[in-house]
Amino acid sequence: MRPTLSRSAILTLAALLAALPAGFAAQAGDRPGDPAFQGRSPVISANGMAATAHPLASQAAVEILRAGGSAVDAAIAANAVLGLVEPTGNGIGGDLFALVWDPQTRSVVGLDASGFAPKGLDIKALRARHAKAGTIYPGGMDAVTVPGAVAGWEALHKRYGKLPLDKVMAPAVRIAREGFPLSPVIARGWAINVRNFQTNRARIESAEIGLELYAPGGSIPNAAQTFTNPDLAATLEGIGTGGADAFYRGAFAMDLEAHFKRHGRAMAASDLAAMKAEWVDPISAAYRGVRLWQIPPATQGLTTLQIARIVEQFPMATLSETDRLHVLVEAKKLAFADRARYLADPRRTKVPVQALLADAYIKGRAALIQMDRALPDDVPPGDPEEHSDTTYLSTADSSGMMVSLIQSNYRGMGSGVVIPRSAPVAGGRGSWGFMLQNRGAQFSLQPRAANAIEPGKRPFHTIIPGMVTKDGAPFMAFGVMGGTMQPQGQVQVLVNIVDLGMNLQAAGDAPRVRHLGSPDPGEGREPTPGVFLESEIGAETRAALAARGHVLLERHQDVGGYQAVMWDAANKVWWGASEMRKDGMALGY
Repeated sequence: MRPTLSRSAILTLAALLAALPAGFAAQAGDRPGDPAFQGRSPVISANGMAATAHPLASQAAVEILRAGGSAVDAAIAANAVLGLVEPTGNGIGGDLFALVWDPQTRSVVGLDASGFAPKGLDIKALRARHAKAGTIYPGGMDAVTVPGAVAGWEALHKRYGKLPLDKVMAPAVRIAREGFPLSPVIARGWAINVRNFQTNRARIESAEIGLELYAPGGSIPNAAQTFTNPDLAATLEGIGTGGADAFYRGAFAMDLEAHFKRHGRAMAASDLAAMKAEWVDPISAAYRGVRLWQIPPATQGLTTLQIARIVEQFPMATLSETDRLHVLVEAKKLAFADRARYLADPRRTKVPVQALLADAYIKGRAALIQMDRALPDDVPPGDPEEHSDTTYLSTADSSGMMVSLIQSNYRGMGSGVVIPRSAPVAGGRGSWGFMLQNRGAQFSLQPRAANAIEPGKRPFHTIIPGMVTKDGAPFMAFGVMGGTMQPQGQVQVLVNIVDLGMNLQAAGDAPRVRHLGSPDPGEGREPTPGVFLESEIGAETRAALAARGHVLLERHQDVGGYQAVMWDAANKVWWGASEMRKDGMALGY
């Protein structure tokens, strides 16, 4: 039997992490040979690697790899733990997308495990309930779409798993029952979300159930405080022994239907039974000798490829910092205009993927960028037909398999809706132990919009795993979580590695820029128009960007959470990196 960490060891490790002062990881130091902004070394290992947003998730992944599991087994185990310890960004009430480098076929394969709006949805009544705001409120049952994560786990496991699913679920089940101390960044987000639900409980059906789960007794857990979730332990244990059917066709589905019916909403057990993850052909684009891979629409992966292709038209390696940031912001504006106009569920709406990536179209869009002045935030979309709140993790194993997986409840913890359990478990709080996503809030209520809500339709998705190949071989699995920051962040990391020659950790630790204010497929427009620059970007660059017409935002903006695994073909080892702005870590063996 292989040793596992005891409960006391887990509590000690997490307490030490929680005791670090706020902002500790971001403090610059005098690292020999590395940029001052780099917070720590990349991790290097010979056999396997995991990079996740929480140490316990990375440990779970390596535990599974050591036990003979595949990179997919490790990714599922890590994701299950993250849904427990980081409910602020993900959980089995949300959706999932993954890219896998398959060493047998030597190809990148994609998985779309996103759910859809209830098939019995009353669109007229929905529009009436949200007529005043013009958008779907992210709290409550109207924002809930069918959760796809568990279907994604099953599809991945059936194709690439080596260990039984109950063994893969075991670390998360154990930690949920024994408890874990909250880490600092997650604890802050947890408190913000709970307070939001408390303030808006009147607008969220069954909000009290969710508040009792995540703020038991009315007390919001703090950093280093131990939290248990026996309800979720029982749910994950059931999935481990019964597979996806235990989730989509069992007692949970019946309890969900009964709960929605009590509140006059349409989600039904038949919606859950119809949920299937789909293997999809990834889309890709070349970028200076490497190839960037993404999940196709309805995700914004296409937007990432557009930004990268526009940026490639400029000599990023030799530009000044001001010019480089200017190009990144302007390329984002152009790609996001197309994002708002064209991206939707391709099962219901034609999405001109190839036309939006065509050479002539990309060059035409890039030509709109003027180096001496900023484009407006509401730059219009192009016409290609004329010319023809998230977690991210990456894992790798000794076979050469690489997994890039992203999973989310959408905004914050999700909808606030937690389903009560008709047969409570011992020590539980009477629920199924997790919150349902609010991805339906991403739909548009405008009937003619590409992303207009319809029964059985999947919404536009912000979450996107990334993968890079080089000369037809695996190179990097990476992602930058954080809504509209994701395409911007992925391209900034790509530029840092390919153009600027940074190592895997420095590429994520480097100061980032985030533009806000572009039109959005579901809500009309991103909030707070302007450009946010992290503090490492100096006064001279800030003044130069402002002189070009960029409105600089002083209030802090989320610039995402990065994780990455890279294959070093020369030395036959894995490199791993984890976001210094989050609680996570990379861990190999």
